[in-house]
Amino acid sequence: MPLEYVRHMVRVSLPAFMRYAAFIPMSRYRKRLPADAFHVARLVATRRQDCGTCVQIVVNLARQDGIAASAIADVLADRVDALPSELQDVYRFTEAVVDATYDEGTLRERLRSRYGEEALVELALAIASAHVFPVAKRALGYALSCSRVEIRI
Repeated sequence: MPLEYVRHMVRVSLPAFMRYAAFIPMSRYRKRLPADAFHVARLVATRRQDCGTCVQIVVNLARQDGIAASAIADVLADRVDALPSELQDVYRFTEAVVDATYDEGTLRERLRSRYGEEALVELALAIASAHVFPVAKRALGYALSCSRVEIRI
């Protein structure tokens, strides 16, 4: 079950769970960054840490936010060149940050110019917070197998 690790946290330490739950609003914070850029970053970052249930949650949230199924499918299939150029930049920037290549400087400046400083902060939070949930799940022993991700139209 996708949320069994959360139930485990609640049973074992409600105070720890409450701290963990505080990440949810941060992980969804977006005011200036366009929805498509936000969700591309979250998908790329989450995929680096999870191969199933967490990615499915991010896919579902993207669809609820109106992101096209085709764009989500392109991200999940690593079809970067199929994305609009501004989303290619977000995809490649997120990869560089997550992989710690330190090659993201030029992309950061393009994103800053395109979206603004506040949106860049939101992008940073989206990328960083994408790791919290799958890593906690894996650390607690609840990320044992991959599952197929469905993109509902």
